[in-house]
Amino acid sequence: MAILSKEEAKTILEKVLSFSKADECQVSLNGEYGGNIRYARNAVSTAGQSNTMGLAVNASFGKKTGSATINEFDDASLQKVVKRAEELAQLAPENPEHMPLLGPQQYADAIGYAPSTAAITPETRAEVVAQSLSVAKSNNLEAAGFIENSARFRAMMNSKGLFAYGKDTDVSFSVTVRTQDGTGSGYVNERFNDVSKLDSLGLSRKAAAKATGSVGAKAIEPGKYTVILEPLAANDFLGGFIRSFDARQADEGRSFLTKKGGGTRVGEQLFDEKVTIYTDPLNAELPTSTWGGDGTPLEKTMWVENGVVKNLAYSRYWAEKKGVKPLGGGFGMIFKGGDKSIDELIAGTEKGILVTRFWYIRSVDQQTLLQTGLTRDGTFYIENGKIKFPIKNFRFNESPVIMLNNVEEFGKAVRSGNSIIPPMKIRDFTFTSLSDAV
Repeated sequence: MAILSKEEAKTILEKVLSFSKADECQVSLNGEYGGNIRYARNAVSTAGQSNTMGLAVNASFGKKTGSATINEFDDASLQKVVKRAEELAQLAPENPEHMPLLGPQQYADAIGYAPSTAAITPETRAEVVAQSLSVAKSNNLEAAGFIENSARFRAMMNSKGLFAYGKDTDVSFSVTVRTQDGTGSGYVNERFNDVSKLDSLGLSRKAAAKATGSVGAKAIEPGKYTVILEPLAANDFLGGFIRSFDARQADEGRSFLTKKGGGTRVGEQLFDEKVTIYTDPLNAELPTSTWGGDGTPLEKTMWVENGVVKNLAYSRYWAEKKGVKPLGGGFGMIFKGGDKSIDELIAGTEKGILVTRFWYIRSVDQQTLLQTGLTRDGTFYIENGKIKFPIKNFRFNESPVIMLNNVEEFGKAVRSGNSIIPPMKIRDFTFTSLSDAV
């Protein structure tokens, strides 16, 4: 197995550092094992299993740094990779933004490792796929999907005395279910740390219902509509939103968080007061790493509270330049939601559009975060609190900044991908053209 214990990882890292003659040296060790099954047209097409481990050395002389990697762990190989990193460092130009390594840090113990997920076998994956295929076959539909699971560890140590270690597990499942004639399509995609939370049978039934329900889609005119975004669609659109909360981009005028005349917009209300966004590595539904790639501790951080921007992420270099404390961006965006289900949001909508998911999303304007993309796999017209009929897909042009100012209501937040996010009822969402894609 590629999962080393904390003490096993520490022993290897200490040995590697003992070979270094650089001014500073940082060593990272990562390992992962897992497997997958891919299926299409109601039959398994590929299956695989992997077990990998690798080590990376960053050696620095002054402001010059060289890096080298290896996946062999005998003493001669470890000495070789350290020597190569040091040789490359001597040849490298100076990095004007070089930062000295961090010393020892205090980290909370991560909670993202689930033994049930680490124990997944090929038979477990086969059973998940069999359940999904049973739904498609019994309804005369075609399914294409993918299940993948992994268990990982990562560890880091440097010549200043820093040591960090963490491990986690992950399982993801997605399936597209289509009618035999290809005119109806449904899709689901879920991800968890704990496989016991995965209901492949229920998810496949949901995708099948979307597929049969989307047959006979009607064309309606593009324009601005009230939309209800299912959590999958909301995460498709907003999943990378938290990465835009970067202090350097704002200070350098490359962000929607740049204030006219200079400075950032921290402290300003830029969104509807219902919008609260934070990250928390110890959230039970979305546990993530408690330390960043440079060793900076990661803690619960509020980014937006009641529509007001509270924090921006500062790298160590930019924090020193600005005279503030470094703040890691963290992983796993968490949106505060409401209490209603998707059905209840639909019931309270006079006219609108239900969106299952978005795809092929592309950035149009970095400073406003304007994006374009398409709906897919189940788009429906709502009238008088009920789904009336399926509609043809749209291309949209919209900005998260504008969208989060047009919030009507949030439903109950759930995990979707690497976010916890609610279904969202949004007014005046901009659809620009029709799409013939199903």
